Amino acid sequence: MLEGAQLNRIAGMIIAAGGGRRIGGPEALLHQGDKPLVNQMIDTMTEAGCEQIVVVLGAAAEQVQETADLGKATVVINKAWGTGVGSSIRAGLAAMDDDGIEAVVVVPVDMPGLTVTAVSRVAALPYPDVLVCATYDGLRGYPMLFGRRHWPGIATLASADVGARPYLLAHKDQIVDIACDSVADGSRADTPELMELYGLTVPPQRVGV
Repeated sequence: MLEGAQLNRIAGMIIAAGGGRRIGGPEALLHQGDKPLVNQMIDTMTEAGCEQIVVVLGAAAEQVQETADLGKATVVINKAWGTGVGSSIRAGLAAMDDDGIEAVVVVPVDMPGLTVTAVSRVAALPYPDVLVCATYDGLRGYPMLFGRRHWPGIATLASADVGARPYLLAHKDQIVDIACDSVADGSRADTPELMELYGLTVPPQRVGV
């Protein structure tokens, strides 16, 4: 029983490094009411069963650490965040220090419509050789599940603003698509209109952060 209890363990990675030029501030500073969105995402990933949660920060990292409760997470600072999401994925994978983790669920912080059910659906097969993508209206999006055996290849091919896409394209026949339309909203809050829809705000940034 002890051995079985150690199988099929999952981690979560929250990408929260971008500068958010289109929304007026870094995504990691987004608040929904009084609660930082990054805390909401940590709670969602925890409830879905993620044992280790890595939060990748970049823009305004110091301010994020001061305003959000990141005590439950492993925090990684991606100093190369300006090069795109690829570098954040590499930094997050490098921080996965629990050898017992079989797969990692990856989400961006600016997904206020993400639900525990969607994460749980995508993470239902946490095996080391699996690749899973959520779909919305037939289009792939987040969450994504990367089995441990794929991590070196993803880290090698992760590129600029397209992230893991080159690796996924090269292994498209292995991807399992999981429809999440009925249980979550796959939209990224990357426009003022979507921010208003979800009641999101970005607090003022300090100069030099």
